[in-house]
Amino acid sequence: MKIRVGMGFDVHRLVEGRDLWLCGVKIPHSLGLLGHSDADVAIHALCDAILGAANMRDIGYHFPDTDPRFKGIDSRKLLKEVMTLLREKGYAFGNADITICAEQPKINPHIPSMQEELAACIGCEIDDISIKATTTEKLGFTGRQEGISAYATVLIEKK
Repeated sequence: MKIRVGMGFDVHRLVEGRDLWLCGVKIPHSLGLLGHSDADVAIHALCDAILGAANMRDIGYHFPDTDPRFKGIDSRKLLKEVMTLLREKGYAFGNADITICAEQPKINPHIPSMQEELAACIGCEIDDISIKATTTEKLGFTGRQEGISAYATVLIEKK
């Protein structure tokens, strides 16, 4: 059995006039994340972790922000495509551990819905998706509520 791990990180700026999407769930908030796609920072970190574990570069390589096909795209579509790439390379998804760093809004009430969304996209059990939320104790750009960052770690296995 060959197992591999991958780690992903992403960050997006908070701005007015955008919806806030995290793990495929629209979160009520006065600000949203700025990006070429829907800017779902957690899904982007997860995609990078999956791609990295399989040695398939990163999300920007596969879905460049210079490509108009990805303008405003739902990041769940990107995750589904990443899962197709993973399976085509002969790997199976094991589990993911995701940490979202934000001062506001509160993330914890949305975690069960987030787990459901990600599990549906990946085709795994809800129990295979761990999502945690934390603040940076008002330090740095997340502490100043200028943006949100996310980290993801995944385990994959060669079939």
